[in-house]
Amino acid sequence: MPRPVTLFTGQWADLPLVKLLPQVKAMGYDGVELACWGDHFEVDRALADAGYVKKLWALLAKNGLTCYAISNHLVGQAVCDLIDERHQCILPADVWGDGKAEGVRQRAAEKMKATARAARKFFDAKPGRKRGEAAPAVVNGFTGSSIWHAIYAFPPTSQAYLERGFVDFATRWLPILDVFESEQVNFALEVHPSEIAFDIASAKRALAAVKNHPRFGFNFDPSHFGYQGVDYIKFIHEFSDRIFHCHMKDAWWGHGDGTVGVFGGHTDFTDARRYWDFRSVGRGDIQFEDVIVALNDAGYTGPLSVEWEDGRMDRVHGATESCEYVRQLDFTPNKAAFDAAFERKK
Repeated sequence: MPRPVTLFTGQWADLPLVKLLPQVKAMGYDGVELACWGDHFEVDRALADAGYVKKLWALLAKNGLTCYAISNHLVGQAVCDLIDERHQCILPADVWGDGKAEGVRQRAAEKMKATARAARKFFDAKPGRKRGEAAPAVVNGFTGSSIWHAIYAFPPTSQAYLERGFVDFATRWLPILDVFESEQVNFALEVHPSEIAFDIASAKRALAAVKNHPRFGFNFDPSHFGYQGVDYIKFIHEFSDRIFHCHMKDAWWGHGDGTVGVFGGHTDFTDARRYWDFRSVGRGDIQFEDVIVALNDAGYTGPLSVEWEDGRMDRVHGATESCEYVRQLDFTPNKAAFDAAFERKK
C-alpha cells in the first residue's frame, strides 16, 4: 500500500483537537502528526493522567484517524538557543520560568526528556499494536543552535568557534538522546535554518557530534533546502538510514522583485518582494516526484506528513488540495525487476 498521508497539526493549534480532527478527516487524511502545543498533545498530562493517552486514541479512532509521530519543535528550539524575549512567546510557562537563559535551556532539556517518555506511553497505547513489542515511536523537533547567529562570517568566524557550538549541542542533547534510547523512541530533527543542522554538511557534522547516536535522525522536509540551493534529493540518499519521518511542504524561489535575497530582507512571509516563500504542496518549485522516488530508493515506509504553510491561501482549501496531491503522487515500489518477465524459464 502507498504510505499513509497525515497532517501536521502545528499550524492548526488555534483549534481544539476535538474540533480539528473531524476537519482533518473531511480533508481526506489518514491521520495526524500531533503538535505538543495547543491541546493537541499534552506531555505532562500524558505522564500524569493514566487515562489521557487512551482517551486520545479513542478520539482519533472516533474520527477514523491514526498517528505515527508527535512533534515538540518549540521546546526543542530552546535547548541550545541564545535565549531572548521571542522564546517566551513559544514556550510553556514552566519552561520559560524566570526567563534566565541557562535555566530556560535546562528546563527545555528536561521537557524534551519528558516528551520521549510521554511518546513511549502514547504509542504503547496505540490500538492494534503487537504485544511484547515496543510500538514504533517518533518525536520530531528542533534543537536550537548557539552558533546560528554566526552564519555569515563577519566578524570572522573560525572553525574553532563553530566547533564549540557543535560541542555545546552534543553536551546538551546526548543526555536527552540517551533517554530517547531508554524509551526506544527516535528523535527526528527537522533540518532547518536556525538549527544546529540546516543543510547536508551541517547535518553530517551534527550527527558526528553526537557520535552517530542511534536515536538521532531527521525529519526530512524539502522546503527548507530548495531555496538555499541545497540538493534535497541528495539529502535523502546521504541519510537514507536516518530519515525517521517526512514532511511534505513546498516552497518557491526566484519570484521576488530583486530587492530581497535568500536571507529574507527582514520582510514578512507573503511580501511580494521576497525571493522565496512557502507554498501549498504542489504549487511551488519542489520536485515531489523526485522526492517520492528517492524515498522509495531509501526504503522509507513511514507517513507523508503535510505541513501546510501558504500565507496566500485559505488553509482548509490548501490542506485539502495538498492531501489530494500527495495521495496521487505516491506509489508502492515494485517488488520485482520490471524486465524479469522477459526471462525464459530454464
